[in-house]
Amino acid sequence: MKHGSVRCCLNMAIVALATVLLAGCASSAQQGFTLEFWTIGREGEAVTQLLPEFEQANPDIHVRVQQIPLTAAHEKLLTAYAGGSLPDVTQIGNTWIAEFAALDALAPLQPRIAKSKLVRANDYFTSAWATNVIDGTLYGIPWYVDTRLLFYRVDLLREAGFEAPPRNWAEWQAQMDAIRTKSHGTRWGALLPTNEYDQLLALALQQHMPLLRDGGRYGNFRSAAFERVLAFYMGLFKRGDVPPWTNVQVSNPWQAFGRGEFVFYLSGPWNIGEFRKRLPESRQSEWSTAQLPGPDGPGDSVAYGSSLVILRRSEHQDAAWKLIEYLSRPDVQTRFYELLGDLPARRSAWDSPALKNDPRLRAFRAQLEHMRPVPQVPEWEQIVNMMQQVAARAVAGQLTVDQAAAQMDAQADEILAKRRWVLSHGYEYARARAR
Repeated sequence: MKHGSVRCCLNMAIVALATVLLAGCASSAQQGFTLEFWTIGREGEAVTQLLPEFEQANPDIHVRVQQIPLTAAHEKLLTAYAGGSLPDVTQIGNTWIAEFAALDALAPLQPRIAKSKLVRANDYFTSAWATNVIDGTLYGIPWYVDTRLLFYRVDLLREAGFEAPPRNWAEWQAQMDAIRTKSHGTRWGALLPTNEYDQLLALALQQHMPLLRDGGRYGNFRSAAFERVLAFYMGLFKRGDVPPWTNVQVSNPWQAFGRGEFVFYLSGPWNIGEFRKRLPESRQSEWSTAQLPGPDGPGDSVAYGSSLVILRRSEHQDAAWKLIEYLSRPDVQTRFYELLGDLPARRSAWDSPALKNDPRLRAFRAQLEHMRPVPQVPEWEQIVNMMQQVAARAVAGQLTVDQAAAQMDAQADEILAKRRWVLSHGYEYARARAR
């Protein structure tokens, strides 16, 4: 009886121990792990409203979102790279992809695309997808897209004698000339702030010529094609169709647009919401959007936007990919647009009534099929800012077209000097950039 009691107690202890161990394992599985996700600006506020569905479908994954201010995002990412504290997955501007790929900070995604049933390359706008491919390797998935086109005053254009927006440069020039003449010089044709590079860059990309040559080793601004763009751009200011203002001198472009101080405004999709919010109801029928005019017909524009990338050092890359797949679903992209106004990167998401039936979005839908990516070199941010600064001096009358193009080339060559040295000496460019 005593021995039986001992055996009984031992059996009960074993069962109890097993129960504790199983409970511990269940608790551990239930707790799972935390996926670090960095976002830039307002996107973080919107995406948190989409994550409960993802976490419910993946109970072992908790997503912690950190919002980075747009003005500090680039420096924050570089600092985190240097300190080895990058997250598992992050939003990144598509013009930064080349830089972080060169630093070897990003995980290649092509093997995951090959197995994915949710992410299909042919459903994305071609140029948006291309911004994520560096030297044949895919590093990011477009999250939302952005571009530039014309906002215009329908009523004021009609008052100047035109029923439709311009399709090419000649028509645009003629319309702005007529606006200036018929308003007796009281109204500008367009607003193109001289401290922004987007306008000149978009016009330059319409030429279908590389802005850098020899594999991104040198500037190509002295090419005949770019000088044609620069001459057209400078001519708008010289003829008096565009004011030589910075955006600081037009602190409230929405009100100025509403007052009719200018007819055309080259800007991005966020301003659809801004004009709807800031202009009175009586003005809402008086403005619209149009594809950017090109040299000989409807033109291309710049391929902007943000992508989602997985960091190479992440210990949770499979979970990070699950999150990217979820945020890439067309229905989720549509909800993201409804929350924030960011344009979906997938064509199929544009079939939703919220996008398909909005007349102001139709020009953006057309423009997204006619975009071009910027040069994919890590130094591009420096180069395009330099381009804007030199162009501003030319608009101010300090440089001729030839002098401005020569200065752009000289300064671009100087910025690219390290790239040329690294490539010519046969070292891996990414490792040199990392040092």
